[in-house]
Amino acid sequence: MKRKIFTTIAFVCCFAVAFAFFADISGKWTGVLTAPDGNAYPLNYTIKADGDKLTGTGQSPQGVIDLTDGKIKGDSLEFAIDVNGVKILNTGKYYSAGDSISLNIDYQGMKMHTTLKRAVDK
Repeated sequence: MKRKIFTTIAFVCCFAVAFAFFADISGKWTGVLTAPDGNAYPLNYTIKADGDKLTGTGQSPQGVIDLTDGKIKGDSLEFAIDVNGVKILNTGKYYSAGDSISLNIDYQGMKMHTTLKRAVDK
């Protein structure tokens, strides 16, 4: 009986720690994506974590775009954005120690990488 109680408490604590870990990812993030042609594109995301779901928006000079298909598993995350009818896949990892997100972007088979940092409100 004691073993069952201990195991149940251990599982509840593990889930609580996992949810608390990714609660820190919620917020505003910025970075710059340098395309293979050398052009730099500013990235601005507002991310919200809710359990294993990730939602939010991306903002560009063209406007605000919703993040879709967002998922969180461990320290990994993934989401998609739709730019002019093209679905762009984003996968990455959240690093709490550096308060950064390492992001891999797949744009029509072209692979790119960038790092997002938490935006500082002014």
